[in-house]
Amino acid sequence: MCMSTRARYRNNEAAKVIVVLADLTALILGLWILFALLDANRANDLVSFVHAAAGWLAGWSHDLFTMDADWLRTVLNYGLPAVVYVCIGHALASRIRRI
Repeated sequence: MCMSTRARYRNNEAAKVIVVLADLTALILGLWILFALLDANRANDLVSFVHAAAGWLAGWSHDLFTMDADWLRTVLNYGLPAVVYVCIGHALASRIRRI
């Protein structure tokens, strides 16, 4: 079975969009981890935006880990969703490219 060039191009473009979205979500979560570890000023607009976006993206894993150390809890509760988004996004993109 031969796939047209146009259909193959659309699959690659869809895969690129999925990878970019997965990487962007991981970047936002990673940026929040960095801001939290460095005790960034939460009154700053950028820090506030990243915190709100990271909170929404990691909402499903909110307080999944309840360690005593604040830094470890932040890394785990925001790092796990970042890893999950990247793994799922890249796996889905890989699957789409094979179609």
